[in-house]
Amino acid sequence: MQLNELITYQEVVSSLNKKRKKHLLFGNGFSMAYDSNIFSYNALSKFIDEIGDPVVQKLFESLNTKNFELIMQQLDNFCEIANIFSDDAELVPKIKAVIEKLKNSLIDAVKELHPEHVFKMPIEKVQSCQKFLSEYLSKDGLVFSTNYDLLVYWVLMRTGTENSIDGFGRDLETEIESGVSVPQNELQYSELRWGKHKSSQTINYLHGSLPIFDNGIDIIKVEYDTEHFLLENIKERIKKKEYPIFVTAGNGQEKLTHIMHNKYLSFCYEKLCNIEGSLVTFGFNFGEYDSHIIEAINIAAKSGRRVREKLWSVYIGVYSQEGLDHILKIKSKFKCKIIPYNAKTANTWSQ
Repeated sequence: MQLNELITYQEVVSSLNKKRKKHLLFGNGFSMAYDSNIFSYNALSKFIDEIGDPVVQKLFESLNTKNFELIMQQLDNFCEIANIFSDDAELVPKIKAVIEKLKNSLIDAVKELHPEHVFKMPIEKVQSCQKFLSEYLSKDGLVFSTNYDLLVYWVLMRTGTENSIDGFGRDLETEIESGVSVPQNELQYSELRWGKHKSSQTINYLHGSLPIFDNGIDIIKVEYDTEHFLLENIKERIKKKEYPIFVTAGNGQEKLTHIMHNKYLSFCYEKLCNIEGSLVTFGFNFGEYDSHIIEAINIAAKSGRRVREKLWSVYIGVYSQEGLDHILKIKSKFKCKIIPYNAKTANTWSQ
């Protein structure tokens, strides 16, 4: 099979709209389609690797992980323990220096990988992406992302896309006595917490995302305010030793382990395991570290499910002959029908 023989994205959508519900899964290729010069595969792991600090390299080797959140938490904990039990006056400063280096690297990467703020994104690209996402959201479909960047969050925020529900909401924190009327402007609400709207959630960040933080009790979403853009508020959180939820490197089993130990990530993953109809992928290559995603798809497609609740097919977007050959090679790993399509025909960021 050759790339030029594949069906187009428009043919995929047109066909599915006549037959069954469809959902969307996209990966790093989605962000690269926006700007390939600033978004690249495994960018977070890459910039950590390129720090070049021998202590950092040994740390990664000993902990056997590139889970940024886990490493930073381990370092913070070790620093507290060393303060109590170690007589080495240089140990704690060494640990703090590594923490600072990692923290600054993450902040620098945030600056490097994104436009300065949402309004730096060309409106034509924003509108085109909104149209692409609405094809699923407006027809009761779910959207899944394995990206940690802000692009989709920015598009949905700027356009107010219908039915784009990420599960976050505010709780009233003002105690009101029965029968007492309190003016609306005097009511106090919490920051955005995940869970209030999870029953109707349609936007799912399978590997976490820069605005999503776990404070140990709640999953919090950072937002912009009247004084600061979103990126500035994210950086302030990081400086306070709060770190975004990320699932970055490691094999599929390691990623799944991380996912299952976080209530937000595990909820999103379970949503993927229970989709029905068809799944359309874009910019997701089902590489050697994506076995957990294939496993979720196979759970959704398992023969024991009732016909109407089953995942029947996955339409996988490919950009090159090499990509197509890869999908054809791993096709047997899926327990449902696999149909490749030409991803170049999908206008994700251009009309």
